[in-house]
Amino acid sequence: MATPKEHVEEIRRTKFSIGGNPNPLTEDLHHAVRNLSAELYAKDVHFLMELIQNAEDNHYNEGVKPALEFVVTSDDITATGAPATLLIFNNEKGFSPKNIESICSVGRSTKKGNRSSGYIGEKGIGFKSVFLVTAQPYIFSNGYQIRFNEKPCPHCSLGYIVPEWVEAKPTLVDIKKIYGKDSLPTTTIVLPLKPDKVKPVKQQLSSVHPEVLLFLTKIRHLSVREVNENAKQNTVTAVSISSEIDFVTRKNMNAESYTLHLSAEENSDAEKECSYYMWKQKFPVRPENVVERRTDVEEWAVTLAFPNQERLHRGKSSPGVYAFLPTEMVTNFPFIIQADFVLASSRETILLDNKWNQGILECVPSAFMDAFKTLVIGSDQAPVSSLVRMFKFIPIESSPFEKLNYVRDTIKEKLVDESIVPIETYTKQKHFYKPGEVNRLLPEFWNILTKARDEGVHLLNLSSHDGRKILSSSFDKSEYDQVLNFLGVKSVNVNWYAKCIQSSNLVDGVSENLYLRLLLFVAKNWSSRFKGTNITSIPMIKYVAFDGTQSSFSLNECTQQHAGSKRLVIADSSQSNACWLINWNKEFACASNRFFMPESTQNAILRFPQKQTLMEWLSNDVYVTNLSVYDFANVLCSSVKNNSKHAIAYAHFLYHSLSKGYLSSREVDCLCSSMPLVDNYGCVTDKRKGVLVPANVSKWADLIVSNPWRHENYVELGKEYLNSSSYAGQYTSSGKLIDFLKTHVGASDIPNISPPNAGFSAVDTPLTKDNAFLLLDWIRNLKYKGKHLPERFLKSIKDGSWLKVTVNGYRPPSKSFLIRSPLGKILQSGSVLVDIPLIDESFYGVKINKYEEELKTIGVMSSCEEACNFIGRELMSRASSFTLSKNHVLLMLKFIQYLRKSLLPVDKFVISIKDGPWLKTTRGLRSPNGSVLNDSEWNVASQISNIPFIDQFYFGEEINNYKEELKLLGVIVGLSGNYQIVIQHLKSTSTLFSLTAEAVLLIMQCIRVLNAPSKLLTSLKGASCFKTNMGFKIPSECFLYDPVWGCILEVFNCLPVIDHKFYGHKIFDYKNELRQIGVVVDFGEAIKKFGLLFKQKSSQSTFNPENVMCFLSCCKKLKGTVYKFPSDFSTIIHNQKWLYTKVGCYTCPRKCILYGPEWKSISSITYLPFIDDSDKFYGTAIHGYKEELNNIGVVTELKNGMRFVPECLSFPSDPSTISPESVFSLLECIQSLLQEHKISIDDDFRKRLSRNWLKTHAGYRPPEMCLLFDSKWSSFFNPTDGPFIDENFYRPKMSSFQKTLKAIGITVDLENGCALLASHLHSLSNTDNILKIYRYLSGYNWKPEEKADKKIWIPNGTDGGKWVNSEECIIHDPDKLFSLKFYVLEDIYDRKILPFFTFAMEVRNKPSLDDYVDVWNDWERSSDELSYDKCSKFWMFIKKHFSTNTEKQLSERLIKLPVTTGSNEIFLLAKEDVFIPDNLHLKKLFEQEKIFVWYPQQNFGPLSISKIYDIYRKIGARNISESLCKVESSVANDNAVELVQIDHSNIFNLKGLVKLILGFLACSSLKMEPEKRHEAVQGLLNLSFLETLEPVSVSYRLSLSSGCIITKKYDKMVRWEKQSSKFFIQKMDEPQKNALKYATYFSETISEGVLCENHDFVPALSELLTLGFVLKFTNEDIDFLMESKNLQIFCEDEKLLSSAFPSD
Repeated sequence: MATPKEHVEEIRRTKFSIGGNPNPLTEDLHHAVRNLSAELYAKDVHFLMELIQNAEDNHYNEGVKPALEFVVTSDDITATGAPATLLIFNNEKGFSPKNIESICSVGRSTKKGNRSSGYIGEKGIGFKSVFLVTAQPYIFSNGYQIRFNEKPCPHCSLGYIVPEWVEAKPTLVDIKKIYGKDSLPTTTIVLPLKPDKVKPVKQQLSSVHPEVLLFLTKIRHLSVREVNENAKQNTVTAVSISSEIDFVTRKNMNAESYTLHLSAEENSDAEKECSYYMWKQKFPVRPENVVERRTDVEEWAVTLAFPNQERLHRGKSSPGVYAFLPTEMVTNFPFIIQADFVLASSRETILLDNKWNQGILECVPSAFMDAFKTLVIGSDQAPVSSLVRMFKFIPIESSPFEKLNYVRDTIKEKLVDESIVPIETYTKQKHFYKPGEVNRLLPEFWNILTKARDEGVHLLNLSSHDGRKILSSSFDKSEYDQVLNFLGVKSVNVNWYAKCIQSSNLVDGVSENLYLRLLLFVAKNWSSRFKGTNITSIPMIKYVAFDGTQSSFSLNECTQQHAGSKRLVIADSSQSNACWLINWNKEFACASNRFFMPESTQNAILRFPQKQTLMEWLSNDVYVTNLSVYDFANVLCSSVKNNSKHAIAYAHFLYHSLSKGYLSSREVDCLCSSMPLVDNYGCVTDKRKGVLVPANVSKWADLIVSNPWRHENYVELGKEYLNSSSYAGQYTSSGKLIDFLKTHVGASDIPNISPPNAGFSAVDTPLTKDNAFLLLDWIRNLKYKGKHLPERFLKSIKDGSWLKVTVNGYRPPSKSFLIRSPLGKILQSGSVLVDIPLIDESFYGVKINKYEEELKTIGVMSSCEEACNFIGRELMSRASSFTLSKNHVLLMLKFIQYLRKSLLPVDKFVISIKDGPWLKTTRGLRSPNGSVLNDSEWNVASQISNIPFIDQFYFGEEINNYKEELKLLGVIVGLSGNYQIVIQHLKSTSTLFSLTAEAVLLIMQCIRVLNAPSKLLTSLKGASCFKTNMGFKIPSECFLYDPVWGCILEVFNCLPVIDHKFYGHKIFDYKNELRQIGVVVDFGEAIKKFGLLFKQKSSQSTFNPENVMCFLSCCKKLKGTVYKFPSDFSTIIHNQKWLYTKVGCYTCPRKCILYGPEWKSISSITYLPFIDDSDKFYGTAIHGYKEELNNIGVVTELKNGMRFVPECLSFPSDPSTISPESVFSLLECIQSLLQEHKISIDDDFRKRLSRNWLKTHAGYRPPEMCLLFDSKWSSFFNPTDGPFIDENFYRPKMSSFQKTLKAIGITVDLENGCALLASHLHSLSNTDNILKIYRYLSGYNWKPEEKADKKIWIPNGTDGGKWVNSEECIIHDPDKLFSLKFYVLEDIYDRKILPFFTFAMEVRNKPSLDDYVDVWNDWERSSDELSYDKCSKFWMFIKKHFSTNTEKQLSERLIKLPVTTGSNEIFLLAKEDVFIPDNLHLKKLFEQEKIFVWYPQQNFGPLSISKIYDIYRKIGARNISESLCKVESSVANDNAVELVQIDHSNIFNLKGLVKLILGFLACSSLKMEPEKRHEAVQGLLNLSFLETLEPVSVSYRLSLSSGCIITKKYDKMVRWEKQSSKFFIQKMDEPQKNALKYATYFSETISEGVLCENHDFVPALSELLTLGFVLKFTNEDIDFLMESKNLQIFCEDEKLLSSAFPSD
């Protein structure tokens, strides 16, 4: 074997031709290495990560603790002139010859293809990255001493990879001196640094992250230091990093967890440590995520690191993503993600868009969940308080990387669906629930619950309220708010608090202080949470009931607003009156519905630190009031009104409260003003205007007899107020209370009573003289006191017949007189008309004269005016009963005449009679006021008005002697100035028709004089009173003729014009009055009405040619006058359809055309609205009004009418009749409109153009289906290859309309023709033409929008071909299974066109899973034999692409699965009859049957077999072990079998067996309760062991879907018949030969019998018992076995064993 030096020389000679012929590839290799090394990383210093990565990939001898050391020195030990040198020491196995050859090559790493073996290197040239910092790297390893140079070797012109043997500098002695030890690690790399790289290298060495070892499985120590003779020159921060794995806490085939400790020491400072909980889990690589760099990797290993303390960071940011070594990605996650990520070239980040990395990131949420559940739920012994810190590992903060936010969101989705949140149980038992099932409590409530528990309140049922689970108190803290919000853990519904408070005795079962804290909690959260919730319904406000017991109100009860609702009160703390109030409250039986809080609670409130906050809530929201004695009395006042006893007691309460000094006199007065009183009927009233003393001690009863004003709220006090009484221990003597009421309530008697505004019946009957004077004294006293006499009270006295007079006995004072001298003559004259009542002085005596003022007050008359007024009233009163005679009327007029002549006041008398209906008129009895004295002036007026004339026939001529007196009374004499009376009595509208000219003119005069009275106007407007050319019409229908504009009224013969000849010229003087009653007199109004008629005629299409011509003539006549049509009318004539066109309908002027010769060219393809100038309509005369027509909007010029062309297009049904000239005319028209921006090519216009009118080489087509050919198109097509416009037909002129053609939809530009040519494609059958279009479409990346357009031409040799849907095609068929199902395009078309089919037609590249399943279904239906090749290709495809969707598809659609018996034949059987050989014993038993699934035999390893079995299992195949029916025949019932009872102790120790089982049941994950596990082993304690020579066998029966049953039998050796408590053992001839088999069967039988209800745990117990059986279950061995398996038994189990095995 060659020495290292010889090996290097051989490489130089053979590979690099040093000493031989030059290698022609050396320069290319040189450039390749230089370019790759320069572009590999963005930062120079990443070479350091490559060296660490290489060290991790190295191999180490067993027992060696892998270490990597970096030492930098200023000594130039290489004699290269380097300012500094970096040395790397690694205690690996060292370089092998193969490694040396690899490092001298490009792309020949010895680690290639070994990714799955644990190599972490990414690029394969990691070592060569050192050239970024050095020009000459040196390697010393296993005898090799070589160096490389970046400069091309002078011998071979190649740099970087040509090795040179190192003879001198540096020597091993030089290196040892720097290293500081006598022996060196196996491998040393020496890098003399480039001058510009010294600083960045030192900076990177100083910044090595302490977590760099976190995910390295080999390197356990890394250090960095600087060595210089003068230590002061050291600039590198020394660091020493170590890692140590503590212990494995969980391990299975997919995951393992352990704790890793990292420690870092910096510049000899104190060592810093951090432990990390590590979770490593494997996931199968999904086929869709495989990338070229990782084709050999079948599993992803995802490791998550959860730091238990502050992460080690040395002032650097903490990376969150590792690819074995740290990247620079800070994720903001509280854990670190490690996996075999594909890195960016800079190694700073992973490639987030890389599908390999995406596949790994999709596994991270599952790994996190498994790790998190192990940390939280798997910690059986840890208390909940120690688990909650684990929730800080949840990634609540979003990441700056969007792809990682997907990871975060998925973790959140999984977390919220897992039972991981601990709830509060107040026991050692832990329970976990999903976040959405758990709720939080407010911190203040937790404090209350804690104190309540300290005070003995039972709280174990916290999570039973409202079905909600309550978060553990250890977790429900503010420091976890963000985590809990992230998980969606919400606060409990506020109604939960109500249920908890109600069911947990938190009101009555706690101290007063804690009770107040509970109220304070509710108070502080009232507005934000509790207001309006169920908490208002629970009893929680304490009060003292009326019987002295303590109870509680709900908040709802406290806050009710309806009458009778309860109110909670507390005594005013400033007064010592609580006892007084409570006693009286009891006396009233809480009649006011006020209840006092308990005294202890009130005292606690006074001492409560947050009294103000609590009281504000109690006051504002609970309506608790603070009551003084005055407040209490005020409240009580309104509550005693329904109880007479309470009302009497209330008066005593006020009396005694005043006497005791609890109330002031002022307060009592205030309270008494509303105090309820008990009247003489025993009724309580709280409304009063006056109070009368009891009748038996009064004067008022003599005059009034009984209380007449009870309904006026005048209360007569009951006799109870006169009695002595005792209330609440207080005594009141007789008479004291009535004196109190007189003083404070105002109880009174005549003459001190202030009467109400009401009468009394005593004055309706004659009064005795004494009572009359008592009444007058009462009035005198009231006036003396200045009190106002109420109106009705005074009226009853005035109108009562109690005053004795000289006429007819007793009369009301208001109708009585007290005689004075001036009054005598008037009374004498008036007595002729009426009787005069005088006060009877003979009855009353002269004393009556002393009451003159009082008599005047009550209405007694004594003046002339009053006398006249009295006489008038009496007369009118008589007139109301019967009609006054003619003489009475004349006497009245004569009396007025007498008063006038005597110069006496006449007004009062006149006023009293002028409005009475006593004067006889032509309209019946009426009052004089408004009646008329008739004469000749009223003749015309009487035609239109029913005037009330005085009946002169009745009164005779004598009535005319009293004209002045009649005027005084209001009678109208003479028409002059009295037009109003005419209007006032105007006849009804129905009688005002066909009036004479004089009557109409009088009406006009009335309107003018009276300023248009509304009544007259209203009456006239509905009367047909005006004579017109069309008969009598109502005013609003009439027009007043005008000589200038009157022609407009002649256009139609239906406008009524007033007959001015009938009324004379004078009618024109009343133009304004006519206007007021609605006659049209102005041009503007006439045009409005004419316009409505015009509009009506137009809408009814009754506008005849005569109307049109007359109207046009009128327009011409009005031209030049001041009369202009208003805009409204102009709008009507412009917009209404009144002109008939040749289209055959009426049209508005702006949509009409006056025909001219210039329209001829376009008429063949249009249907334009020309005015019908034929003789049937307007004739040629219409052209004489061209100017007028133009003014009203008719188009008279071609240039103004082009806009009609687009709307009036009408192509003939035969497009061949359209001449080129017609087409050009249309294009010119469109071109002009587009240039003037008068048209846009909208959808409607395109629709009209969308007719076949353009000639192309593919026939006549609409514009959107045409192409305009030019030189650009010639690179793909000839003009005849598609629907190009036929220029031979249209001549070159067509090209001049290019822009216009483009505007109407013709495709002009080459790049815009894809859709059109694609639609034309399907009409072709020429393969060459089709290919031309395919190439064109492909060149412009065209893609169809509709599925129907995705058709592909399949040529059929020379016989044409056919169009097929793209779904019927595929590009490639790699497995050659689909030639009968699909058209494989790679076999039909050139490769260059295939991408077009993929992109545009969406032809699938390869068959899909559905296609493979369809093929399999075809095979299921076929009777042909399935070949091994087809079956293998199918299932290899399924294995490669298996996913959740694949599983679902196969489960639903596959009916049969392949089976084999070991030969090459493959059978397809129903999957119900296909089984997986998961049990080798059963496989061997049934191996001759055709039931086991087939799998490929060639190049198919165990892992692949396991995977294919798993696929079969998921889609319907069953495990053979789970599909059999096990049949065991009873040995005990077989009389032919000889049985011998044996002692079990000769075989095994039964106590040891039972002990081992009890330990398993207690300590495994079963955690079985003592009673259950004792019940499980009870059958063993009663067993009888029997031995037989006959085989103890068992049969397995397998039922198939056909009904057939396959039965197999085998020898099991033992059987436990639990019903008979017998255990049968087969006697063995050679026991040692089958010992393990026997032990296995024995253990399985025992395990199945013990765990009959927990069958999943049978394998674990069986394995344990097998080991115990081999040891014969001896006590010592069992104790050791249990200790090693971490099993134990408890005191209950010890008692069971002691009782079952007493002798042991």
